[in-house]
Amino acid sequence: MTASYKDLLQQREALEKAIADARNREVSDAVGKVRALVAEYGLTAQDVFPSGRAPKAAGTKATVKVAPKYRDPATGQTWTGRGKAPKWIEGKDRAAFAIA
Repeated sequence: MTASYKDLLQQREALEKAIADARNREVSDAVGKVRALVAEYGLTAQDVFPSGRAPKAAGTKATVKVAPKYRDPATGQTWTGRGKAPKWIEGKDRAAFAIA
């Protein structure tokens, strides 16, 4: 015995309502538990949801300078060997440009 299309739609509506009711009930219970814990331990929003930024230690540098490894003898330009290679060294033997 198969259910008709209209019967199945009614069942789906009833199931969707039951799902929504169950979710609302469980969310309400969860919020109550969270509020109780916040009150019990005196938590703040910052305690529960930190900004994700760790405080910087005094005197630390944001970036680290890297010494150049290669120099163009024609222009004096340098390159650390990190990132995309400059035009003056692309496709050439890097040993010829190495800084001793």
